[in-house]
Amino acid sequence: MDHSNCPVKLTASIIGGKWKPSLLFHLEGRTRRFCELQRLIPGLTKKMLTQHLRELERDGIVHRKVYAEVPPRVEYSLTRHGESLKPILKLMSGWGTRHRARYGLTTVRPQKRETAGHPVDAAGPDAALTLPLSRPVVAGQEIRDGKAVL
Repeated sequence: MDHSNCPVKLTASIIGGKWKPSLLFHLEGRTRRFCELQRLIPGLTKKMLTQHLRELERDGIVHRKVYAEVPPRVEYSLTRHGESLKPILKLMSGWGTRHRARYGLTTVRPQKRETAGHPVDAAGPDAALTLPLSRPVVAGQEIRDGKAVL
């Protein structure tokens, strides 16, 4: 098989990597600002976020809209071409949800933060956060700082 013509390789080269699938997931059906994307994806540096957004924009997947304001406001959204990736992202999300335990991942509640003196969930009231763990979690184990505690 000629791997230079492989359609899976082409798709992976455009949307693959450590951060691009997460970016696309968070842009699905929504327009988001740079800082919002940075907050939604812990561990993603400004440099990498900028680089990946530029690559996705170059490939016609993401639209960047700059508003003529001071300070400038920039919003990112999926293009029509980017929207065509929704079925792939939904399949990837479903597969990840079904198989997370096999790869040592678990779902935990995000920590609460204070807003104007009132506790608020960082990602919304019903949101779940997936954290990589050093080993699979056994039922009843407590999780602290992303690690299973016996």
